[in-house]
Amino acid sequence: MADGIVLAANDSGERPSIRVAFCITDLDVGGAERMFVELVTRLDRHHWEPRVFCLSGPGALAERLQASGIPVTCFGAKSVRNLGVSWRLAAELKKFRPALIQSFLFHANLVGRLAAWWAGVPRVVCGIRVAESRSRVPLWLDRLTQGFVDHNVCVSRAVAEFSIRNARLKASKVSVIANGVDSQRFATATAVDRASLGLTAAPLVLFVGRLDPQKAPFVLLEAFEQLIARHADWQLLFVGEGPLRSSMTEWAVKHRLNSSVHFAGWRPDVPELLKAADVLVLPSLWEGMPNIVLESMAAGLPVVVSRVEGTEELIRDGESGLLATPGSAEELERQIEKVLIDREFSTKLSTAAQQAVFKGFTLDAMICSYEQLYLRLLENDARFPS
Repeated sequence: MADGIVLAANDSGERPSIRVAFCITDLDVGGAERMFVELVTRLDRHHWEPRVFCLSGPGALAERLQASGIPVTCFGAKSVRNLGVSWRLAAELKKFRPALIQSFLFHANLVGRLAAWWAGVPRVVCGIRVAESRSRVPLWLDRLTQGFVDHNVCVSRAVAEFSIRNARLKASKVSVIANGVDSQRFATATAVDRASLGLTAAPLVLFVGRLDPQKAPFVLLEAFEQLIARHADWQLLFVGEGPLRSSMTEWAVKHRLNSSVHFAGWRPDVPELLKAADVLVLPSLWEGMPNIVLESMAAGLPVVVSRVEGTEELIRDGESGLLATPGSAEELERQIEKVLIDREFSTKLSTAAQQAVFKGFTLDAMICSYEQLYLRLLENDARFPS
């Protein structure tokens, strides 16, 4: 352990607070990034003194952190492959002298653990948010650098099992803390005016997420093409940005679906959009624990999602949502149609889903689990009051 860790007094003067560094790849709007912000801003400030370090430039979420009184340092790195950002983070960690560093996402995990070692940070916790299937390199690097890590927090049991099996992480250094959701915010939202989006009152299929191969939006387009042949007034709305947007737009025009398929780009009013839709569809090829599914369930919106990491821990197939085989447009098509043509079944699904989220996936439970983990990791050091 490093010597000279500073414990800054809090405003109440009751006891010193424990400094915790939080490191993330970027602060753009995404599921993992939003959970990161919820964690940092909701920690008990009487006990913890958080500071955020972002490898890239300031994203849309940086303002919320700063508005909550949390210092944010953005390094503006154009590529985290440049180890220079590790040295810069290490220098900042030496100044801040935290008791623990918590990182989110692969690049921040890698950079954070190296910087923490150079800076002598006593405890290193890494957040594994997805079962990465795009490349085996991240798994290899995770395994190679595990000596610098005290604990790994996975977002779902499926991700934990994936990491233990494929990255060969020690099971004793892995635990699961599921995402939480501000259920009331989504349950009480007012539906956005569909007309403002160029939409009608006809059944609306909603996709919210990054337009990226991982999310498989073309599988949804293929399924919707078959549905529109039987249900000419149905609509599909994509909310989000990503590298596939232009090719998706071209596809919709080529297949003469541009009047039924709409692209709204990124929008901040997700709760209101969920309230305006009839079903949320997420055809991902792999995941961790998708926030948008939790949020849809909290909003009382039926969900049709791929049977991938985390979704089976959220959804009881046929009871609180419908699952489909990843990559199968035909199965996705059938599941969407089941929801949209049977309103009684749809209501049954959404009611069960909302109850499940209210009971088992709260932000308070998520924050409490992280705080208990940090205290457990620090409990044997007299410098860190529990």
